Amino acid sequence: MALAPMGPEASFFDALDRHRASLLAMVKKGAGETPDRATRVPSSSEVLTSIENIIQDIIKSLARNEAPAFTIDNRSSWENMTFEDAFGLQMRPQCTTRKIKSDSLRSVRKFALILKILSMIYKLIQSNTYATKRDIYYTESQLFRNQAAVDSIIDDISCMLKVPRRSLHVISTSKGLIAGNLRYVEEDGTQVQCMCSATATAVPSNIQGMQNLVTDAKFLLIVEKDATFQRLLDDNFCSRMSPCIMVTGKGTPDLNTRLLVKKLWDTFHIPVFTLVDADPYGIEIMCIYKYGSMSMSFEAHNLTVPTIRWLGLLPSDIKRLNIPKDSLIPLTRRDQMKLDSILRRPYITYHPFWKKEMEMLADSKTKAEIQALSFLSSDYLSRVYLPNKLRFGGWI
Repeated sequence: MALAPMGPEASFFDALDRHRASLLAMVKKGAGETPDRATRVPSSSEVLTSIENIIQDIIKSLARNEAPAFTIDNRSSWENMTFEDAFGLQMRPQCTTRKIKSDSLRSVRKFALILKILSMIYKLIQSNTYATKRDIYYTESQLFRNQAAVDSIIDDISCMLKVPRRSLHVISTSKGLIAGNLRYVEEDGTQVQCMCSATATAVPSNIQGMQNLVTDAKFLLIVEKDATFQRLLDDNFCSRMSPCIMVTGKGTPDLNTRLLVKKLWDTFHIPVFTLVDADPYGIEIMCIYKYGSMSMSFEAHNLTVPTIRWLGLLPSDIKRLNIPKDSLIPLTRRDQMKLDSILRRPYITYHPFWKKEMEMLADSKTKAEIQALSFLSSDYLSRVYLPNKLRFGGWI
């Protein structure tokens, strides 16, 4: 079945086809391997039982005249992280924890908020209904004070119960977009046909409910920024490189965009590339897609795609293409700190070419946005840079 409009001749994709063959061999070799924390999705009754057990522990503490507390894994320390190249960052099985105490002035408010949101989650699961994080915030906006507090507590509860966020019946509004050669059916039966046109499709809010996914795409391109994504659509890149799929998380990706990329990889095993700014925060975003983040490390096995490759913008490309200095931006102190942080992470030792690129960035003391390529021509990114990278295997 042909989903694709006319793209390049078949030989254009030779390097991509060889790359995919190596990925498929790797997948076959690793069949049966699963990360330690990978488990089946718990049933609603199991999640309800877990919440009931937590409440029973609180009652028992009160019965003993002890101040109850929640014990939550510490997700802000690299000491609690373990890394495997095949799975990404994960929480150590025996990691340090922090206590949210009910008798401490520093944490009593958070203890109460966790209890409040736990009760809301319990009712959602009981009634088999769903709510967004925003819905939860607005039920008691004066109590919660800000959305960030709600977001943090929901992640804490998910980590504490060792279940994916969707098992809590809490969903988030997707901000990501998808375009290209893909069609699927949503959980409610809605048929979705993504297009190679200038109009993209919103990433679904229920990735787990996507069914009957069909594509003949040769590759998936993750684009860091919405402006770059829209420019590629306007330049008809998706059609000219067809069959392909493009996704953007509009900066740091939300959970649904990460889940979508993971689902597309698990379903089709096609090459996945990232197009990010040649700066520490672009590299950070690429690392989140590939290996995950500390804050969501307890759910890494559902989110990471370690086979992702860095397509551009590489710091070495800046020098190779003679991008003028007035198109570059000096690294700030914050940039340098972020870059130093990334270089110390455990996965960098697995990627000497990445390390070399980042050291080049540090030595130059400058960074570049993808838009810097427009110095060469307004459509250089879509007409020359990306096609050449894809055709000749210019990824690391």
